[in-house]
Amino acid sequence: MGTPSFKSDNKSQPKSPPSRPSHFKLVVDQTLITDEVRHHDYPGSGTIEDPYVVDWLPNDPKNGFNMSPAMKWVIVMICAFNTLACSFSSTVFAGAIFQVKEYFHMSDEVSILTVSLFVLGFAVGPVIWGPLSELYGRQSIYLITLGASILFAGTSIACNEHGIAAMLVLRFLVGSFSSAAISNSPAVVADIFVPAERGLAVMAYSMFPFLGPTLGPICGNFLAASSGWRWVDVLCTLFFTLMFFLGLFFVPETYGPYILRRRAAKMSKETGKEYISKLDVGLPHKTLGSTLSTAIVRPMVMAVIEPISIGMAVYAAIIYGILYLIFAAFPIIFVDQRHWTQGVSGLAYVGIMIGQILGVPFYVVLEFRYRKKIARPGVVSNPEMRLEPALYGAIILPISLFWFAWTSYQSIHWAVGLVGTIFFGLGNVLVFISLTNYIIDTYSLFAATAAATNSIVRALFGFAFPLFTMYMYENLGTQWASSIPAFLSLAFAPLPFVFLKVGPTLRAHSKFANEAKAQLAKLQEVRQKVEERFEEKRAVEVDVEMLTVPTPQGLSASDK
Repeated sequence: MGTPSFKSDNKSQPKSPPSRPSHFKLVVDQTLITDEVRHHDYPGSGTIEDPYVVDWLPNDPKNGFNMSPAMKWVIVMICAFNTLACSFSSTVFAGAIFQVKEYFHMSDEVSILTVSLFVLGFAVGPVIWGPLSELYGRQSIYLITLGASILFAGTSIACNEHGIAAMLVLRFLVGSFSSAAISNSPAVVADIFVPAERGLAVMAYSMFPFLGPTLGPICGNFLAASSGWRWVDVLCTLFFTLMFFLGLFFVPETYGPYILRRRAAKMSKETGKEYISKLDVGLPHKTLGSTLSTAIVRPMVMAVIEPISIGMAVYAAIIYGILYLIFAAFPIIFVDQRHWTQGVSGLAYVGIMIGQILGVPFYVVLEFRYRKKIARPGVVSNPEMRLEPALYGAIILPISLFWFAWTSYQSIHWAVGLVGTIFFGLGNVLVFISLTNYIIDTYSLFAATAAATNSIVRALFGFAFPLFTMYMYENLGTQWASSIPAFLSLAFAPLPFVFLKVGPTLRAHSKFANEAKAQLAKLQEVRQKVEERFEEKRAVEVDVEMLTVPTPQGLSASDK
């Protein structure tokens, strides 16, 4: 007896309206092969030469774009808080640096490495996790990387006074594994939101890479001062554990090409017929080796041949590096010079956090203005429309940094300088969210790789800037040392204005942007054809049902 084919008995299947699967089913079942999926009339004959071509069904519940708004926002917020856990853990040790330095008998320069090496992990992780998520799915990478983060963060709690090398290695590993949240979150948003609806979702998770580092030293200062540095590690471990279980129960697989590939493979195995994903037709089979090779090469290629990618990455990296430089400078300014206590000095970071929070409603206003603009007749949306918030942020950043630098004299009240940091936090959020939206809209299906390029460059700057902060303040003095990041941000301030002008030309000549645009058009074409075929099939079924309705007794043939 031959292996049964799903397609062999399509007509014999009872027709019943498809039921919406439960949330639990969507999370647990990565392929969700329902009867409707199983018996769909796919093109092809099921042979190696002419396999059945699997694509999305109309209103397919596993298609991220078809998820309910509530489920989409649950996914976005969990990804956002996972990003917060990662970025928070990167700087929380800055608040415990006095206790760590005393316990391990280390120098100031080595103690800074507890923060810098964690951030260096952000440069290593995205090279691996972004592309691997395209091969094995977002969900698996989410859970594996969080599980490893829990293991390494928990292990570092047990380090003794001779284990500084182990502590630094573990901090680097936690940064490397947890960085999957930073590189993959933009890709998840691209999986489930169409470009016009993407802005608020990007805003929701994009502010956390900046909000987390601000919250870290505040919590770390008070916790280390009251309970010791080990409790800082305990807090990180608990945070990662919480995010692991939230992801386990509430975050389904969202990457469409992976879902279709798994569906095709599963139906091939169950029927003995040949199935292939519509998105894999004509493409070579992906292997782990080829994927890792692409993972390493593609971000490098992007950084060399893509002016948009490298320009946005360097600008975001400058701002990110300045943020970590300020974190290293605050203890010098407020503890060493103004003689604040360890716990109270953590409150100096509140100004940046207030500015970041104020950036949210400001960005929301600009986002709704963007949506209103693209809704007008004849207006065609383009990625450069996403740059408006960055234009404001690019102006605010250097002003705020010069403000902070030249009001840091001890004769001037500390509150005056911290008001400047509020505007720095505001500009930070506006620029970073705007650049993230621009990159996602430009590279769409390559969003994970583009985000990886961005994360690598940003992490290298975040790693390096704190290392020379102490020398800079010792040799230049507080005012001129604080002015250097201000001059840096001023030098790069024209960049968003330049891309607003030349962005369309650069995209027209971009290999990755054009390839992503072509693949996205292919996806939309597939979806449209499926919907048209489904409507035609339904129309035929209705006609057949009308023709086969039993004739009521008492009617003549002419009445019929």
